[in-house]
Amino acid sequence: MSLKRDNKAEKREVTSIRNDYVRSVEVEEARKSAHRVRLFRRLSVFGLMILVATIWIGSTIYAQTQTISEKAQLREEALMELKEVEKQQDQLQEQILLLNDEEYLAKLARKDYFLSEEGEIIFTTPHDENKDEEKPAEKE
Repeated sequence: MSLKRDNKAEKREVTSIRNDYVRSVEVEEARKSAHRVRLFRRLSVFGLMILVATIWIGSTIYAQTQTISEKAQLREEALMELKEVEKQQDQLQEQILLLNDEEYLAKLARKDYFLSEEGEIIFTTPHDENKDEEKPAEKE
């Protein structure tokens, strides 16, 4: 029978005492719970702001890196083009110096326009033309 009495005792509910101390403890627990909720919200908003700022900074750095690499490639292409133009300019300067020489002009006129000096006869052979075609290919 003692088992039946224990079961009956467990089924009974204990009523809480409603005095000032118990109410103050409940109010303090409610205040702490509300404080935890507000703290969690503040930390969540702050964390979200940090995440957005990090994504924004990362995307900006990525975009700038892409721009820098594109500009570096354009710079390399421009430098290569500059070297070609400088080489071409040097060749043109040499040609200007040669064209100021009268002997070179006479030789060039005889070669390209088949002009001759008095008493000189010009003969062209197929073998000579092949050599003329091979010479520019060797210079390049």
